[in-house]
Amino acid sequence: MAEHDCGNEAAAYALGALEPAEAEAFALHMESCAVCRDEVAAFALVVDALPLAAPQHEIPRALRRRVMAQARAQPPPHAAATAPRWAWRGLAAAPRGAMAAFAVALAALALVGGIELSKGGTPTRVIKASIGAAELDISGGHGQLIVQKLPPPAQGRIYELWLQHGSSSPLPSTLFSVNSHGTADVGVPGDLHGVSRILVTDEPAGGSATPTGKTLIVAMLS
Repeated sequence: MAEHDCGNEAAAYALGALEPAEAEAFALHMESCAVCRDEVAAFALVVDALPLAAPQHEIPRALRRRVMAQARAQPPPHAAATAPRWAWRGLAAAPRGAMAAFAVALAALALVGGIELSKGGTPTRVIKASIGAAELDISGGHGQLIVQKLPPPAQGRIYELWLQHGSSSPLPSTLFSVNSHGTADVGVPGDLHGVSRILVTDEPAGGSATPTGKTLIVAMLS
């Protein structure tokens, strides 16, 4: 190992910190380098264990709502294209070991940043579902449906979310399922201005153009 020097890219590769072209080149290199393959395999075990390194706690619902509100208030992704090019060049020029450390530190900062963002933001309006164990969090005209105690859909079935404007027919919005505990956080696409009700029905896999299954959740907005 003391004589082995392939650029110290194994850690950066395992963390996903390489540029696409660099990652492709390193993957080709590993086909003929057993040492690098072993290093990546060892680093991968550490990367997989990182999320479990800290105590696991359930996220408070109020904190989750505030973080989601702040995330929706962020500029669109294309705004990142206007960042100064020198910033990215400086990062690309950093040593691989420093980049690996940077990737780990960035993940930690993202968690702290999420907690800091939760301290402010747009006021959230919470609506309890009139049918079903769920609530709708609305902030800035956008919604997050938090579902609880809903059994997983049967095989060949899926849950479908609908938006209804006034007394018109509900329009299909998005499909979702729940985890083993019967919970789900469903982001409601689009703007909720003018929406009078949000409904959830049980539909065939792939969804339906109009509601055909039993209505399981109804959230009244107006």
